Formats: sequence, structure tokens, C-alpha cells
Amino acid sequence: MATPHKTNLPAGQASRRKFIADTVKGGLAIGVGLSAAAPLLQSFATKENIAAGNFATGFDQQPLPYAYNALENVIDAMTMELHYSKHAATYAKNLKDAVAAEKVDMTRPLEDVLANISKYSAKMRNNGGGHFNHEMFWQSMRPKRENNAPAGKLLEAIEKQFFSFDNFKKQFADFAKNRFGSGWAWLYINKENIIMIGSTINQDNPLMDIAEIKGFPLLGLDVWEHAYYLKYQNRRADYIDAWWNVVNWDYVAERLHSYHM
Repeated sequence: MATPHKTNLPAGQASRRKFIADTVKGGLAIGVGLSAAAPLLQSFATKENIAAGNFATGFDQQPLPYAYNALENVIDAMTMELHYSKHAATYAKNLKDAVAAEKVDMTRPLEDVLANISKYSAKMRNNGGGHFNHEMFWQSMRPKRENNAPAGKLLEAIEKQFFSFDNFKKQFADFAKNRFGSGWAWLYINKENIIMIGSTINQDNPLMDIAEIKGFPLLGLDVWEHAYYLKYQNRRADYIDAWWNVVNWDYVAERLHSYHM
């Protein structure tokens, strides 16, 4: 069995498009210190609606950007291999089937489909979301580092919004732990240009026009059992605590800089 080699996702310049039509539902996301953080966040934004900037997702599964065992001992090699080559690969395959059946223009980024997902089938929603979420998830991680934490303007934005990095991690972890059943926890920017924390069910994400929370995702954590069960069994909280060691904060910072409003 070949081990995937490190490659980068292709970055295409996505056209500006509207992602947000509704306000964030109360109780499903947290924003602390909104007025304090707004001037800093505005420095990252234009006055347009949220768009993908330089991050545009295609419809094909990209190579994993590290070896299956690269995230040991946070995520074991067998879990990574099964997650990537079985679960995520199935989402990509089923997405292509849905795209063909529903005559989607694949020259446009997947983000365009997700922004209008209410117009498509449940198969498109589940597999389009699953493909996007996993493509972003792989890039959001890197081999374990000591004292792994954001820096620069990303850290400044987090600290202004949530008072401290530790407080942000606690709030994010609470959403991840408390998502009933399967789903994702997110750090994202909403249409009011505010960094928020929230969660979505199944393979939904904030880009979708039918999602519980709406905005441009900066960081997502997979809390489906297949993401952690071989190593952590039912101990989702332990998986979440360990996961902070492999978050790729450079990638999160790039997403923050790229988004448009």
C-alpha cells in the first residue's frame, strides 16, 4: 500500500458570491467581545459578501498532505488511512455521481454549490458537504508540535474575541463535545464580520444556505465517531483535547486573510 506524499491543495481564484442570506440563530454560536474585535477583523475584509478568496475546492479528492502515520500519537495511522481512503473517498465518489446527475458545472468551485445547496438533492448536500469538510480538515492539521498555538494577527483576533486562547479552546471544545450524534465544530466568520464558534449536524458546514450557522469557515473539527473511535473509543473529549496539538494554525491564518465580505 502506497503512503501518500505531501502535496498542496490547488488554490484557484474563486469569484465573489453570496454565501449568507440569514442571520446566525441564537444559541448556536458564540461571539464574545464583538465590538473589540470588529476593527481588527475589518482589516481582513472587503465590503463584499463572504467568498472563498484564494481557497476554492474542486470535486476530486486531493492527495493527503502527509503520511498516514504523520499525526501519531494524536491520530493513529489506521484511523487516518480508513478515514481518508474509505470515508472521505466515498464522499468524493458519491459527489461526482450527484454532480453528473444534477448537471453541475464543475468548472465552478464546490463552494458555489454549497452556497445554494437548498436547490440540490439530499445526496448533493450530504456528499458535497462531506467532501468539502474533509478536504479542509486534512489541510487544517499537521504533524504534532510542542506548544502548538496561533500567532500574529490570528492570535490577536482570537484573543480580542474570546479574551484568551485558552478560553477560545474551551468554548470550541464545548461545541465539539456537545454536538449530539455526528457532526462538526467550527470557527468561522459570519456576515457581520465577527469570528464565531458553532457546530453543524452530519456533513453540513457554514457555507450552506440551509446550515444552522452561516459564514466562512476558518477551522473545522470532525466529531463523527469514525474520526476517533479506534484510538479513543467513546472518549470524544480526549480526542478533542489531543487534536489541538496537530492544528495547522498557519493554514487557519491563511483562510482568515483570504476571506472577503
